[in-house]
Amino acid sequence: MSTTDAGIPAITLTEAELDRYVTHGPTRGLLSGSGLPAGTDLLTFSPLRTHGLRTLADATDGPFRVADELRNRLVIGELLNPAGMRRESILLDGGTGELTTAYLFAPAEPRPFAPSLATLLRFAAVTEELAGLRGRFASLAGQYGPRTAAEATRRLLSLFEEDAGGEVPPYWKAAALIRPLVLVAGPGTASGLTLAVPARVLDQEFGHGRVTRFEEVDFPTTLTHEPTRCFLRETGLPEEAVLFHADTDVPLPTLREYFTEEYAGDYPLDELPAHADHLIRLGHLAEDNSLVVDGRTGAVLTFSGPEATLYPLNTDVSTLAFTLWLLHHERTIDEHLAHELTTAAYDQLAAAMLHTLSAVDPTGRAPGTDWHYWTDLFQDEAGGAL
Repeated sequence: MSTTDAGIPAITLTEAELDRYVTHGPTRGLLSGSGLPAGTDLLTFSPLRTHGLRTLADATDGPFRVADELRNRLVIGELLNPAGMRRESILLDGGTGELTTAYLFAPAEPRPFAPSLATLLRFAAVTEELAGLRGRFASLAGQYGPRTAAEATRRLLSLFEEDAGGEVPPYWKAAALIRPLVLVAGPGTASGLTLAVPARVLDQEFGHGRVTRFEEVDFPTTLTHEPTRCFLRETGLPEEAVLFHADTDVPLPTLREYFTEEYAGDYPLDELPAHADHLIRLGHLAEDNSLVVDGRTGAVLTFSGPEATLYPLNTDVSTLAFTLWLLHHERTIDEHLAHELTTAAYDQLAAAMLHTLSAVDPTGRAPGTDWHYWTDLFQDEAGGAL
């Protein structure tokens, strides 16, 4: 095996290394010729550099029963899932060149991934073009909104279908349907917030009359962050979204006012955060989680009453609105496609959702963040959030 560090790092195998495992001609030619990049934004072939070619039976090394038809598949890489998610391995059929994915702790359920290594590399490359708005997506640079996102999905899905003979595997279908949604809202340079979320985007998604917009008299004096005040006045938040309910009984209370009034002495106020007067309650999530905004900085957090713990949630109200839009919109995607993803590849859909959210709001993967509501929610298949 050899690797090169000039340009794109490549992993190549010698004919002798391939002889025991790979008989498929085009696959042998690629692996012994141009080779594989050590990694892309979506996946890595570094297990090849670490372990060389090895069968699934060798990789699991006995603790799991591997079906006979899977024993000789080769473990050549891993999907780069968001932090905290288990990595799914990429398996190669040395006889046909086809690729599947499976978890090494559950190798009896491989899922289709790509008809060949060459196709897989093209899939990864074009998805990276989307992320960088270059190549076939360069014309979309600087454009934002639902129509732009829909056009990006159309282009990406068309490229996948062309390369896969119309049968796009679930992982790539999730990539085509979800990843372009980062284009719904542009940067909020002028607003002082992370994103510029037009009010019409929320109105179109949740329905006219179902988005709450506040007036100055609704804000407590401790809400001094002007970009937040402006967003809540002009753009607003949905009254109800997936597991979120806005506080429509105005004026908005501080966290201390809320617990004082709603619990009437039944909650120990000394367990509230020291700056509870600067935390303004915008609504609640499931399981007694108050959703609050820090009136001084605009940061959005959750406060768990039973645990008396404050957790980061979103960078600001603009990324909160985008998250609620993303969760709601995922449920409105074509029912057949959504059903296929949520039943056959829920974890891959969750990974695509987390990649999309973290592309505009890195709160969930910020250093020192040991728990994040949205990250936990997206991965909860039993809870049915997606």
